[in-house]
Amino acid sequence: MKEGPDIALLGSLIGNPARANILIALMSGKALTATELASEAGVTSQTTSSHLKKLEDAGLLKQRKQGRHRYFTLSDDDVGGVLESMMGLAAKRGLVRTRTGPKDEALRKARVCYNHLAGDLGVKIYDSMIASGYLIKVDDEVELTNSGSTFVTKLGINLTAISKSRRPLCKSCLDWSSRRTHLAGSLGTAFLKQFYELGWAKRIDGSRVVKFSISGEKKLTQVFPS
Repeated sequence: MKEGPDIALLGSLIGNPARANILIALMSGKALTATELASEAGVTSQTTSSHLKKLEDAGLLKQRKQGRHRYFTLSDDDVGGVLESMMGLAAKRGLVRTRTGPKDEALRKARVCYNHLAGDLGVKIYDSMIASGYLIKVDDEVELTNSGSTFVTKLGINLTAISKSRRPLCKSCLDWSSRRTHLAGSLGTAFLKQFYELGWAKRIDGSRVVKFSISGEKKLTQVFPS
């Protein structure tokens, strides 16, 4: 028997179409009920319960209970990162299930990738910070420079607070739609939260789409120039 991490088991869990739909639905960062996930998976409630148990036993999902209701979320950033990378690889290899349409165009522009901004605008932020010297590539990852720390602080983000997280401050994430890199990590999460609080953007209900107002997108372009 081979020893070490069982990637075959992980692949079989994610590879089931219904479970894949469940995991992708939770990439929105929202906690969803089993009934909502059954609709996303396209299977019965009983079958969904079986899928959820397998995913939870493997540590890919976790439950949150509130009153009589149970909600499910991805376990952590590691799971979200793996799913986004797999989506990026599938898109790069042309393994796309449906033709793109108007809704896909909105997803390509700006969407939630678990807890940070992805899509064209997410890539724009990453590229701008690299070009400005706020981020520097180190091997396969990125680090915030001293000038980047000053920049982030001026945007109103408490860098000291988010640096205390066990998550990496900065993490590169392959964007499945643009097939380029956007910024993840606790800084990526802080950026998205700040955009919401500044009123530049808002989440579209029932979707991963992040909608920037005309003025919000203009301000984003000013802060993160090409």
